[in-house]
Amino acid sequence: MPNQRDEAADDSPADLPCLEKLDSPTGSPPTASLSSLMELENCLSNLNLAHEIVLNRDFCFKPRSPPTDSLEGRVTEIVHRAFWDSLQEQLTSDPPNYSHAVILLQEVKTMLQSLLLPGHVRLRAQLDEVLDMELIRQEVDHGALDLHRVAGYVIDTMASLCAPVRDPAVRALRDLRDPVDLLREIFRVLGLMKTDMVNFAIQSLRPHLLQQAVQYERAKFQQILDKQPASLDDTTAWLQAVASQEAAVGARSESSGPDSRRPVSATAVLDRAYMRLLHWDPQDRKYPETVLMDRARLDALGQRLQMLVLEASVLLLTNAQCGDAVFSLQGFVGRLRQSATALLEGSQTREADLKGALLGLGETVLQLVTEAVRGQGGAALPRESQDLLRGQISELWKHNNPVRTLIGDRVQGFLRAMLQGGLANRSPELPAPLGLVSAELAELGTAFGRIVHFNRSVFGPFYAPILRKVLFPPGEAETGEDSR
Repeated sequence: MPNQRDEAADDSPADLPCLEKLDSPTGSPPTASLSSLMELENCLSNLNLAHEIVLNRDFCFKPRSPPTDSLEGRVTEIVHRAFWDSLQEQLTSDPPNYSHAVILLQEVKTMLQSLLLPGHVRLRAQLDEVLDMELIRQEVDHGALDLHRVAGYVIDTMASLCAPVRDPAVRALRDLRDPVDLLREIFRVLGLMKTDMVNFAIQSLRPHLLQQAVQYERAKFQQILDKQPASLDDTTAWLQAVASQEAAVGARSESSGPDSRRPVSATAVLDRAYMRLLHWDPQDRKYPETVLMDRARLDALGQRLQMLVLEASVLLLTNAQCGDAVFSLQGFVGRLRQSATALLEGSQTREADLKGALLGLGETVLQLVTEAVRGQGGAALPRESQDLLRGQISELWKHNNPVRTLIGDRVQGFLRAMLQGGLANRSPELPAPLGLVSAELAELGTAFGRIVHFNRSVFGPFYAPILRKVLFPPGEAETGEDSR
């Protein structure tokens, strides 16, 4: 399996080949601590890469190039220009100096060989014959090297190996006459072809990786834990906090009657803990280590969840003020949701932005309602109703807003039910406005459930002792434990 060290090596710009390998500096050998840190870094890199390949269906490697307006981009451009200008001087000198060109041809041969499959026996033999480096050096010594003839063979070989998407780039190589431009473009296109091959291999191997992913990630994390025993501290704090909340809920239930207390189970704690990740405070840096690789995905799902809660709240308020006569008009809900999505997009992270977006949305909703009523020949909403609707929508920025809280609780119940048994067991029944976003909620719940299921499969053995210690202190019976 490729690791991020390999990726880092491939991230070097494809049009600037390495002309020589530098020897490692002499001196004292690395210390044990440095070696251990490097091994830990490699383990983390492999774990992250494997996890991304398994969970991100669109995962692929992309050629890396620094932004042109950055310092790295400017330095890269200067170095590249100096390299190829130097090669230009060598090839246009009298007599031409082919020393670096021969090294480039050797690297071209190596890159082509890396693209060959085991079944390419004849092509491999032909490549060794045409790009016989010893013969090419002899031709250089006798002034008989035909660089364009060799480049023509290279282009023909690239055309037979490249993916269809690279056909135009390979054809464009045939129109280049300047040898420096030709070599530079050959390296660039070969770099793209190498990336294509790696991505094809990843797609081909993904079904096999899925079968081994749980055991692989679990073993890798155990290696990390062996080297860094504190790697579960934030996870422990995360589960302890949620377990305390569950225990408090159980205590309140007990106060209402001796038979109403329900035991706190590990499953309930885990479900609530995973739900909490969708509302994680961005300022809280103590994110559970076992879910850290999915934080970006979970943050994105959390933001989408907030958006759906706000949209459903706006739909509920609008329906309450306008009635079904307006709300059921063809296309009205679609226009209303489109406006809400456009105005609320990106505003959830900052309170001031959300306030401003909701003020604008209130005016837009009133405009849509007025147009819909006029289209039916009806009377406009009374001024009091307009002011009330505008004010209710603007108040949705508050986290404790009753409408937003109601919709949020229903959504939480919907997602928890999906975690426990899928769509067939969801409860309670969604109110009509929330039902209008049920398709998006189901999609979000499916994505969330996939992350949770995989995480629970991998890290269940690590969660079990933490939950056992939290829920069943020494001396208490361990009945009801279920870490799934």
